[in-house]
Amino acid sequence: MGGTAAHEGIPMKRSMLSLLVVLGVSSTSTAAVGQELGVVRLNPPDTARGHPFMTAVAIRASATAWSDRNLSLQDLSDLLWAANGLNRPDENKTTASSAMNAHDVDIYVFRQEGVFVYDYRNHELDPVRSGDFRSAILMRRPPRPGATPEDPSRIEAPIQIVLVSDASRFRSGTDELKYEWGAIDTGIMSQNISLFCAATGLKTRPRASVDKDKIKAILELNETQHVFLNHPVGYAR
Repeated sequence: MGGTAAHEGIPMKRSMLSLLVVLGVSSTSTAAVGQELGVVRLNPPDTARGHPFMTAVAIRASATAWSDRNLSLQDLSDLLWAANGLNRPDENKTTASSAMNAHDVDIYVFRQEGVFVYDYRNHELDPVRSGDFRSAILMRRPPRPGATPEDPSRIEAPIQIVLVSDASRFRSGTDELKYEWGAIDTGIMSQNISLFCAATGLKTRPRASVDKDKIKAILELNETQHVFLNHPVGYAR
């Protein structure tokens, strides 16, 4: 792992110059290292809220549009706890299972003010980097032949979640197996996010079409950290 960890397995910033070159950001940009952001203390999760499980499954759907209204702190807190919150602290186990209890998947939260990583042990968001990178991580693809041009007023979600698996946390296995386990663990966490949103009226979709190279540069990921999925999350438009 490069750099100093905010908590186990989380990289912090090394060289801002290299990032500015990779991202095409000028030296006058307001983007800065994560230490300039403060820790976001999350509310205790409300475990009694939402539709029953079978109702949530029945209404789960992938969203394509969102309101630009920011998530409340309670909604953000509950979302992250549902995704991978500590529900059995004596065993260091969470709402999302992971192979070998490796806790290989990190939840990065892209907000307007900066990027944070979810610390499931303390139920808080730790700063990674300041600056708004929510649009920067999206994959820009040419429209399909005959497709209707995208509505220029279309609003992206106010929160962009990126799920990253760190294969180095698995105690054994080949590189191929570790990659497979990471993909499975990410899928489990992704479903937690989707079902929580369905149960509480939030909107999301699992999405792989993001600029993974840019995400790796923004987060300064190393060769064992794999970007798998993006979940935009917000309220109905």
